[in-house]
Formats: sequence, C-alpha cells, structure tokens
Amino acid sequence: MKRIETQGITYIEPLDGSRGAWYWGTDYASGDLYEAEELFRDGHPVNRNKLIFVHYPDGRAVQPIAAKQGQYFGRPIFYQGKITILLVDFPAGQIRILQYDDAPGQVSMLVEIPLSTVEDCYNLMLKTEPLMLTREGKDDKFQIIWPESVAFQTDGRGAFLFRSQENLYFSSWEENPEYWEETLVRNMRTGEIIERISGTLMFMPDGQKWILM
Repeated sequence: MKRIETQGITYIEPLDGSRGAWYWGTDYASGDLYEAEELFRDGHPVNRNKLIFVHYPDGRAVQPIAAKQGQYFGRPIFYQGKITILLVDFPAGQIRILQYDDAPGQVSMLVEIPLSTVEDCYNLMLKTEPLMLTREGKDDKFQIIWPESVAFQTDGRGAFLFRSQENLYFSSWEENPEYWEETLVRNMRTGEIIERISGTLMFMPDGQKWILM
C-alpha cells in the first residue's frame, strides 16, 4: 500500500480531462465555492481551503498554490497538458484562472476577471473545449463568462457538459411518468435545442464519450 501525504484530505477524484493521470482533492474548509462566498457576503471569515493533486500511478502529491485568507478554490480541470485552477479572491473582488505546468513545477496566471462580472459563484465552473469559465445560476440561466460572453435560459433540469465548436451539450432529465435522461445539443449563440439524444452521456478515461441508452 502506498502512503500518500494529502494534508488530511481523505477523498480524491479523477481530474477531468487528465485521462486518469491526475486526481484532485480539497478539504472544503468553508463548504463549496458558493457557500464560501455566502459566508464572505454575510461578514463571516472565509477559512481558505487546500487543493491537492495526486499523480497516477506513482502517487506523487503536489500542492501548486496555497490560498491566502479570504481566497477559495473551485473545481479544477486539466487542459492542454496543464492543471487549470479556479481561485476566487473575495477581499480583492477577483476571479483568477491559473495554470500549473508540472514539468517545471510552475504556476502562471491565465486571466483575472472582476468578481462583479457574475451575480454569484453558484455553479461557477471551468469547462472545455476551448477552456471556458461557465456559470449555471439558480434562475436557470446558463452563462459563458470567459473567454466570451454567452447567456440564455434553460429549463433547469440538467447541467452543462461540454462544448464542441458552436454546439453546447447538456444533460437533461424528466420524471413524468417515469425517470429518464437525454443529452441536449444547443446552439451556443441562441440556446436553441438543435438535437435530442436519448441516453446518459459518460466521459471515459481515454477521452471517449459514451451514450448509455
């Protein structure tokens, strides 16, 4: 059995996009990103969370960057050979997207976005492809925040999965009269549904996408 020092983080999961090469974990010191934001807005201190990555199969653990007080990490992603990190600095009012290049062990700033750009951090996520910052609000509005601006309403029954050129793929579910799922393909500019695919989409470790029907 390998002993891996994760600074008390007892659960790790595959890092999206890394094809099984990396796992990640956090301690959720102040809940998820949206809950940390609520604490900050209510005048409470935000206990910064830790973000740990573990390389497979050797079990090497790295912590590319440590958050400062008032900063909080969101869900990371792997893109074009680099670990991409979402960090919100609440006192500074900034959303930062950083990239960690493991070979030289370096962290670089990709972009800094004013926190005021978004209504809140509810479902603020990194997605691909290309690399995007997206948000799915409580009002069932889907948004691409960066690198371009897109917004349209959805029915709230599902979640955004990925982008392929000008098409956006969403999961969708229905419970009447019984539970079933489908994958919706929407036009990125208008939100119009252009295709319905019966079944549940799964991302496989080698990058394949499977539809379970």
